[in-house]
Amino acid sequence: MKTIVLAAVLAFTATSATQVAAADQPTTSRRTELSQHDLSIPGWEEVQLRVDIDPGKTAPNHRHPGEEIIYVIEGTLEYTLEGKPPVRLKAGDVLFVPAGVVHKATNVGTTNGAELGTYIVPKGKPLVEWVR
Repeated sequence: MKTIVLAAVLAFTATSATQVAAADQPTTSRRTELSQHDLSIPGWEEVQLRVDIDPGKTAPNHRHPGEEIIYVIEGTLEYTLEGKPPVRLKAGDVLFVPAGVVHKATNVGTTNGAELGTYIVPKGKPLVEWVR
């Protein structure tokens, strides 16, 4: 298990699903890779990360090449998905993010906010693409 500050995510290998497609990543979030395994579907894998967001900070607009299932571990996080009103989640809540949908997460609480992100993604593509 390794903890990675988002600003350093580019250090992953070119074939890793956890590489990032932009050079200017935010530094207000931290990712801990928990799991990465091939699926029984050829060319696809699962990736699980713990994402911690500092109070009052935002993981800015981004998207993923596959689906994301978010489970809030602690704190209160507000998610904005493209084309939908913001939704505020607390520990124990779950959110599904379809492939390619631009979204962001803001820690609207006064303590650490954390989520378990489970991604079902094609192998060899960057896990995160930052969107301006």
